[in-house]
Amino acid sequence: MVFNHFKSKLGEQANLASLVTKILTVADGNKDGHVSLPEARSAWALLQLDEVLLGLLLQDRGHTPRLLGFCGDLYVTERVPYGPLYGLGLPWPLEAWVPSEARRSMDQWFTPSWPRKAKISMGLLELVEDIFHGNYGSFLMCDLSANHFGYTDRHDLRLTDPRAIVSEDAFRRTMRALHCEKDDDCVLGPDCRTSCDMAQKRCREEVTQPNLAKACGALRDYLLRGAPSELREELERQLYACMALRGSAGQMDMEHSLILNNLKALLWRQISHTKDS
Repeated sequence: MVFNHFKSKLGEQANLASLVTKILTVADGNKDGHVSLPEARSAWALLQLDEVLLGLLLQDRGHTPRLLGFCGDLYVTERVPYGPLYGLGLPWPLEAWVPSEARRSMDQWFTPSWPRKAKISMGLLELVEDIFHGNYGSFLMCDLSANHFGYTDRHDLRLTDPRAIVSEDAFRRTMRALHCEKDDDCVLGPDCRTSCDMAQKRCREEVTQPNLAKACGALRDYLLRGAPSELREELERQLYACMALRGSAGQMDMEHSLILNNLKALLWRQISHTKDS
């Protein structure tokens, strides 16, 4: 039953059996080596929440807050002290009156020092890397809003709302079921979209913009503001090259890896000798 549940959520993946074992370990609340019927019922209720399943998948790599305990579909995770990633909360009557360019600038006012922002950004790039072809399939980041991310006292990134991520298999199923008249009909969340096959009136399954391009777009203003002068030009060039990635590009895996590694190396060279690393 658990195996089939994961298969329905993640598709046909080679490592589903190991995921079942991992979840059974979580379900064994008193750590006696056996999952009792009450423990099984409680864990089953918890697994109906997609954000919990995705959080557990990413927890081993430190991308999500640790699950501390649960009872049915009620659960507690470790506290993430800083969030959102950036942004300035405004009273709702003012939101509509602030021009978008001014708001983008305001969002970067209260952020950590640049080396610390670089370390936090490395965490987002590593998250992108880990979900590109992960142990349990590929995942898509369908909402990169800053309020879905936070960071710890050590400036390690945490994904605080795993609902921002969907499995590629689930995304494809959703797109297959959609009728469309234009490309704007083929959207899941703010950041996942495909194109419309006008002849078939169906959405195509291939996402038009990969995770890395979306992450670089989210990090552009965050990283460029306050960047060291000797780094800024190269950083800007790499970020824009990253943002230009498209899902349909040839040799996508190679191009994705090259840009990701270059960007991580550039940031690491700047912070590896500082206490913030």
